[in-house]
Amino acid sequence: MSEKFYGERKPVESKVGQLTLSSKAVNVTAKVVSKSEVKNVTSGKDGMPHQVCDALVGDSTGCIVLTLWDKNIDVADVGGTVRVENGYVSLYRGNMRLNVGRFGKIEKTETLEEEVNTENNLSEKVYEQPFRRSRGYRGYRRY
Repeated sequence: MSEKFYGERKPVESKVGQLTLSSKAVNVTAKVVSKSEVKNVTSGKDGMPHQVCDALVGDSTGCIVLTLWDKNIDVADVGGTVRVENGYVSLYRGNMRLNVGRFGKIEKTETLEEEVNTENNLSEKVYEQPFRRSRGYRGYRRY
């Protein structure tokens, strides 16, 4: 059901400063300010090993952390410019993150000539996350 929903939603162009917690299906072009070290993790969904890295990306309106997985890590070079198509915003540990996701893509693009506004870092604000129960929870106690 969700594949059809996201697949039919037409992505909209957005500047980094316009992103909100409810941003979905957005196209963003941003300059890569910095990248963290690559971490090796095991997926909770498929049990397979993956690599993950965070990149701080932005434009003249603000900046945000972009989470990069596996092959997408090499696409974002510090000082280069990337275009995220059909991306979405999520919360991770209370902070906003831009994600590519399975319906989106990321690619290198022409360099942005504008200066990145690091004063407006959307990922620095902490939001309260609702408590999420585990997948096995069915709304009642098992005795």
